[in-house]
Amino acid sequence: MAKLNFSIVDVFAQEKYTGNQLAVFTNAGDLSDSQMQRIAKETNYSETTFVTSNEVRDGGYDVRIFTPEQELPFAGHPTLGTAYVLQQEIVKQPIETIVLNLKVGQIPVTLHYLGEEIEVLWMRQNPPVFSQIFTAETLAAILNLEPEEIDLRFPIQEVSTGIPFIIVPLHKHSALKRIKVNRDKYFELLNSTASKAILAFCPETYNSDNNLSDRVFADYVGVPEDPATGSANGCLAAYLVQHQYFGKEAIDIKVEQGYEIGRPSLLLLKAEKNANSIEVNVGGKVITIAQGEFV
Repeated sequence: MAKLNFSIVDVFAQEKYTGNQLAVFTNAGDLSDSQMQRIAKETNYSETTFVTSNEVRDGGYDVRIFTPEQELPFAGHPTLGTAYVLQQEIVKQPIETIVLNLKVGQIPVTLHYLGEEIEVLWMRQNPPVFSQIFTAETLAAILNLEPEEIDLRFPIQEVSTGIPFIIVPLHKHSALKRIKVNRDKYFELLNSTASKAILAFCPETYNSDNNLSDRVFADYVGVPEDPATGSANGCLAAYLVQHQYFGKEAIDIKVEQGYEIGRPSLLLLKAEKNANSIEVNVGGKVITIAQGEFV
């Protein structure tokens, strides 16, 4: 295997060593599927991405996303982090939009600058699909909570903007912080659902500047708890608008994640319902941590 250039970035981070870690390998088209999977297992981050060509195809860059256990058709923080690395290492000049060709389709990322530096990146996610609803008893047993700790003014529902997640609304921060996943019951449910991960959220936060706090559990794909999940929070954004959680059909909010595992993260969510669907955008900051070569 030839030497591979890589970057490590923190995504949805406010400062170094926060947010969600991502390894991005450029010009990785000569790697086989099994080599990509083994490298993703070696980095052992929630996800690792491979830019299979540094040349544009159909207006975008071909990118593949792997967890330590499997390939994903889409994921949020790898999309933003890879777009950032492409601008910094391949494009090397200010550009408004970078498109990623993912398994789920083309995902555009918009870059906003402060002077010459990228301040924040936004990705447009696919229109949401709302599917099955679950009982409070089922999810409470998985999360080791009491059923009454779930906010039943809103449904526990499976939502997808590229990959599906089960969204669980809670009343209190104390319940969110106390979650301890029952792995047997978790796998029992997710073996029979399209969703392979759960997002639980509440309206109480660590930081008073933020609107919601959430946690994401994805042990099914090798990530017991994720510090910042753009795909899941895109589903959350669609859910909040669909069910008018804030009493309106449009949101522009800040969501915190990762505090419970020592990786505080900040995700920016915008969503609006129109005549045909819900437009979902997820944004955040990306910070370079390291660069080097795999040999």
